[in-house]
Amino acid sequence: MEVRKQIEKSMELQQKLLADEAILSSLEDCIQLIADAYRADGKVLFCGNGGSAADAQHLSAELSGCFYMDRDPLNAEALHVNSSFLTATANDQSYDKVYKRMVQAIGRQGDVLVALSTSGTSSNILNALKTARELNMKTIGMTGSDGRRMAEYCDVLIRVPSADTPRIQELHILLGHIICENVEAILFRK
Repeated sequence: MEVRKQIEKSMELQQKLLADEAILSSLEDCIQLIADAYRADGKVLFCGNGGSAADAQHLSAELSGCFYMDRDPLNAEALHVNSSFLTATANDQSYDKVYKRMVQAIGRQGDVLVALSTSGTSSNILNALKTARELNMKTIGMTGSDGRRMAEYCDVLIRVPSADTPRIQELHILLGHIICENVEAILFRK
């Protein structure tokens, strides 16, 4: 078994993030964009596929529930949780349109869309980001090292320096937790 090597790879990737000033600066930008949206009575929408959908739902729950503080809920939603809408749109139109149409339905100027994609090439994610930009929403992308296609649609793009899907997802949830913890502290710290 290679358990030790797998843990070491994850730790090495965390060290790369810690040493990358551009990523740390982008992380701070994400925190500020989201806090500003909430101060202006906006909301945060999340989207992703597979494990990234699970991360999207996890992070939206951290904001709409609570993270460390017993505080008022924040308006956050993962776009895939309405399974009837998702499956109807995928069946009747195209899976490429599922997040785009949900952004059209509930996204508003000043809201934030956080899109998670380890590859950065998923067409439904790119369509959602493009639509969010058209609605003057702020857009945040989290991807892996190959996720350059998301850049043109993101106000802030965090590219984890890896092409290994499990390691990317581990870092996305770490970064997402850091975002949630700091947004909560900015908005609710006494």
